[in-house]
Amino acid sequence: MTSTHDTPLALLGYPQGTGRALRDLGLTAVSVPEGPLLEVLHACTALAFQGALVAANLQAGMLAVTQPDSAAQRAGSADVLAFVAGRAAHATCTLPDALLDALEDSGYPVRGARALLIGQGGDLGAGLALTRLGLGSLTLAAASHPEAEALARGLPASLKAHVTSRSDPALVTLAERADLIVLTAGPLPPGVLQPFHALLDLTGRAGGAASRAGSALVPLTRLPELRLARRLHHATGQRFAPDVLKELAGVLG
Repeated sequence: MTSTHDTPLALLGYPQGTGRALRDLGLTAVSVPEGPLLEVLHACTALAFQGALVAANLQAGMLAVTQPDSAAQRAGSADVLAFVAGRAAHATCTLPDALLDALEDSGYPVRGARALLIGQGGDLGAGLALTRLGLGSLTLAAASHPEAEALARGLPASLKAHVTSRSDPALVTLAERADLIVLTAGPLPPGVLQPFHALLDLTGRAGGAASRAGSALVPLTRLPELRLARRLHHATGQRFAPDVLKELAGVLG
């Protein structure tokens, strides 16, 4: 970890005064106006901001005004930017890699698992990072069948995959073939969870359903600080230990 530096970090969509929470890390952070986004990003580059953390309400709009990498394109959003003079801001979504970090930290054996991913759009795109851990098979349940088919085009050819919609009456039957249920967005469809399932809940709202069904809940307790560590590295080039970021992750969301 380096010492305090003068190159500021932009906070897009965060309230004034949020930057004070980053001082203990040796970072100078400044809340900047939310828009017009393209003008704000040009100003950040001109003022030599090093990078930017993007609040949740602005993340979906980043792809149209930045240079998004493949992770941001699959997720349909970007949570952090890095500025390079004379070029569009480099944008990424850190959730996929942070999710893999959290799963490794949890000790849950993903390799070989038969997974059912339930969500919509970019949220499912972020959850597809699990395919990098050697899933045995995958069923994608998106908001619609065409949306699931579009997401499936980017899957490894060697992965046994099935696509459906989250409203498909056969979803409960399909869930019986899975041992890992991954909820990335929206409510959990009724009847999906069974006692033999493990639930990976990215929404943070399905724990009660897992308890009622007798399903195991894969712990993701360190996901916020693991994700913030990746965001700060992209924005500043500095590496911070996730353990020192827990309180800050709560502030930044």
